[in-house]
Amino acid sequence: MTPATVPAIAPGGARPIDIALLASVFVVAACGLLYELAAGALASYVLGDSVLQFSTIIGTYLFAMGVGSWLSRYFERQLPAHFLRIELLVALIGGLLPATLFLANAYAPGAFRFLLYGMVLVVGTLVGLEIPLVMRILKRNVALKDLVSQVLTFDYLGALAVSLAFPLLLVPQLGLIRTGLLFGLMNALVALWAVWLFRWELRRLRAHVAACVMVLGLLLAALVGAEKITTFAEDKFYQDSIVFTAASPYQRIVVTNGKLGHRLFLNGNLQFAERDEYRYHEALVHPAMAAHGAPKKVAVLGGGDGMAVREILKYPSVESVTLVELDPAMTQLFSQHETLTRLNGGALNNPKVHIVNTDAFQWLQDGQSSAAGPPQGASAPRAGIAGAPPPGPGSEPRAAGSVGAPDTFDVIVVDFPDPTNFSIGKLYTNSFYALLEQRLAASGYAVVQTTSPLVARQSFWTVVQTIEAVGLRTTPYHAHVPSFGEWGFVIASRRPWRLPEALPGELRFLSADTLPLLFDFPLDMARVPAEVNRLSNQALVHTYEREWGKH
Repeated sequence: MTPATVPAIAPGGARPIDIALLASVFVVAACGLLYELAAGALASYVLGDSVLQFSTIIGTYLFAMGVGSWLSRYFERQLPAHFLRIELLVALIGGLLPATLFLANAYAPGAFRFLLYGMVLVVGTLVGLEIPLVMRILKRNVALKDLVSQVLTFDYLGALAVSLAFPLLLVPQLGLIRTGLLFGLMNALVALWAVWLFRWELRRLRAHVAACVMVLGLLLAALVGAEKITTFAEDKFYQDSIVFTAASPYQRIVVTNGKLGHRLFLNGNLQFAERDEYRYHEALVHPAMAAHGAPKKVAVLGGGDGMAVREILKYPSVESVTLVELDPAMTQLFSQHETLTRLNGGALNNPKVHIVNTDAFQWLQDGQSSAAGPPQGASAPRAGIAGAPPPGPGSEPRAAGSVGAPDTFDVIVVDFPDPTNFSIGKLYTNSFYALLEQRLAASGYAVVQTTSPLVARQSFWTVVQTIEAVGLRTTPYHAHVPSFGEWGFVIASRRPWRLPEALPGELRFLSADTLPLLFDFPLDMARVPAEVNRLSNQALVHTYEREWGKH
């Protein structure tokens, strides 16, 4: 049967082929944006600086789409057959993109960047070919003005659906590898559906059916084995057995166990190692806590693992600890996982601890410790985590923005990840420290973890300069943590910091005799000129990337 013998369609009626192709435009747009977002997320995980990575990925992808659109002019005959081949290639390459990049980062890290941009170029070019081909096929039965509006409508709707689902549903529930494979299957199913609709026009029908079945089979097999692929890649990358993995809307959380004990990684960056984390957390907490004398109200910004809270609770004078952690997955993990609660001494389940799952910058602006989230009592927050049981009695959440006087704190411990991107970099700006100063009691101390003064010397002193710019006194110091190397901290206060006469007795690293050594900076870590880190310039992110890039 030839195209001329296809049954006639009633005037004004939409052909099934037209409906199928418009639906494919929705899927093509959704899948194309999904692959772009997945590539950007992986690039930010591995290469850091999310703004730079997403910007270059998006630019490369759009450029490639333009190349594909230009190349479409050379496809003149057998347009449905070309469309099917391209759809299958997009399904295969795009669907396997996250898995391929995960494996490349583990086994061939030097090739990661080349492979990343190469795959983005290929997928973008193929997607750029698809839309013009669909429009030319639809042109047979749709007026031009309707054709353009319909195609663009479905294209933008597909992009909207994925842009919302990617961070809120797909990555937290499925992870990047499964999400990529799922959308690859969607591309392949569109191709299979189109084979049926174009069966009268395709010259090698059996070959097209076989190609669809092969691609679908490969993607389904990869989807079934997605967990093994992830474990295979992460075991190689982290060099330890994986105890726990989760992908929250904010980060990928990995806990490993090996020679160094348990280790926590966020987006591939080491946060602590069980063997020596006590050195870091004792150095972070006790110089400020002990110097205060008798702190009653303490706030911890970041530090969702509860290790800093563990150290704070060693002071009998402490009446309340407010932990402000953006990611509820972190506080749930470190309050419920048996091994991890042992590491933090069950600190997050202590009745003195109140957990607020919100952005620390916003929390400071709101001016209330209870502005977002429930007081914890004896349990960590569970809201927002799929599959978690509801909060128990006594853990009713308070309404965001509830009225109350701004809280001030005797000690504020700031334990954020290093400023690897602009979203974290805002937490190291003068705007943030100005808000922090308002929440600090008149005789209080704040302490900030401040990267390595040896590896990132200018970054360290940029933080010091920025804190001083809001009118606070600074007392910088450093400690050696084998897992990290030489690490820096800054005490900020209105009054001069004084050396404490005594420390809690059960410490493993610090003592009253050795504490003064932390405040001595050798020549290769001595102060250097630095500019103030502002929201408008985020100079620290650029400096940090440059200095650590040499390491």
